[in-house]
Amino acid sequence: MEKSALLYLVLLPLSFAPWLISSTFWGHVAVVLFFYLALPLVISRALGFSREEVGLNQPGREGLKLFLILFVLSIPLSIYGATIPSMRNYYPVFHYSSLTTFLLGELGMGLIMLAHEAFYRGFLLFPLARKNEWLAIILQDVPYTIVHLGKPGIEVPYAFVAGIIFAKMDLKGKSFLPSFLLHWLGSAFFDLLCASSFAVP
Repeated sequence: MEKSALLYLVLLPLSFAPWLISSTFWGHVAVVLFFYLALPLVISRALGFSREEVGLNQPGREGLKLFLILFVLSIPLSIYGATIPSMRNYYPVFHYSSLTTFLLGELGMGLIMLAHEAFYRGFLLFPLARKNEWLAIILQDVPYTIVHLGKPGIEVPYAFVAGIIFAKMDLKGKSFLPSFLLHWLGSAFFDLLCASSFAVP
């Protein structure tokens, strides 16, 4: 079996592992970092992949340019999304009681987003994309969409579309870091909207 396909098949079950383990917010951060970043890194290196081959690389200018464009375009979507009661009631997913605990929560979210993007747009995407780009995009997007089940309903189709856009951006930028920045900063901005008086009808 070709090693990129082997890596995908070995890692695929890990995509569901963090959601089967009940834990606190910070416990979930640790679990996601282990299953989505640390363990895939060890497995990929054991199979002979370099960091660059799994997207762990400095992003190119095109990837960063796309990140900036997409972040600006996401602002009106976030503003609209914060007016939807199911979204406003769900986010932020961490408890906070002050600006400090809010910022700490966003730091934890950043670690979660880093692990997510490393796993889906890095380890699952880049090795397969060397053989078939669109097949790789779909194969990383399906489990990514599935793990959004149980969240507010609008997130499932949004996750599917976002997974494709993130993958194309990262492949052009030769790194998963542009989608990490977009995912984290977009999430933080949305959390801020939901936590603010702006979101109160």
